[in-house]
Amino acid sequence: MKLFKTLSGIILQKESNNFLLNDEWNELINRDNLFQYLSAQTNKIDVDWSNTKILAPIGKQEVWAAGVTYLRSRDARMEESKDAGGADFYSKVYNAERPELFFKASPHRVAAHNEEVFIRKDSKWNVPEPELTLFINTKGKIAGYTIGNDMSSRDIEGENPLYLPQAKVYERSAAIGPCLFISQHEISLDTTISINIKRENKKVFEGLIQLNRMKRKFTELAEYLFRECMFEHGVFLMTGTGIVPPNDFTLNEKDKVEITIEEIGTLKNVVAYRK
Repeated sequence: MKLFKTLSGIILQKESNNFLLNDEWNELINRDNLFQYLSAQTNKIDVDWSNTKILAPIGKQEVWAAGVTYLRSRDARMEESKDAGGADFYSKVYNAERPELFFKASPHRVAAHNEEVFIRKDSKWNVPEPELTLFINTKGKIAGYTIGNDMSSRDIEGENPLYLPQAKVYERSAAIGPCLFISQHEISLDTTISINIKRENKKVFEGLIQLNRMKRKFTELAEYLFRECMFEHGVFLMTGTGIVPPNDFTLNEKDKVEITIEEIGTLKNVVAYRK
């Protein structure tokens, strides 16, 4: 574990030196008053961090996701599904009281910072989706934040909305990291999310958006997720994307995806096919 303070909060990283085992990690991040506890620990941890690999800040937590939380996402999903007759669904869910929530990944399918994320071999239109990701503890309280990459096969989902699980849920279809950001206060809605995609060292796409463009509130998404679900170890919830590449863009093998969220850092991944 790597722990240090910033002006706005505390950065918590999970390291490959196994300073904390998974069960210990789960217990730690679900503590009451986590910010206060970690604040008291920052001067007590003395570990050599050299040559350690940063792991995804996840133990036994599932990863879930919210969809159509930004207007740009609504428009993109309406466009991709219009031939299948599903465009109206996305317009309706954007304006509905109930948000779209879906299961995204079990812990072993999650990629860490600097690891590969996969694209499907049976898809021709794949994109990354940069998303602020909430850590919600066992009591349903938002206890931290990280960066998420919700990898998506847009042609599969566009063919039929019922194919959403296949478009979204597969090996290494999610990445989170590089850390867990813990603050006394909710992350500012003026925070910017940005993405940069490079191909053979040339930038092929970039975009940015502020969290204040999101229609849904974080507490609203957490409340709906916990209505009929219990999470023994807490849960990670991706909150949707407001950055969508143009329709003629698709990821290629070896593309490099960098997602940055102010205060949290940068999550870097390389695109690959599952071996």
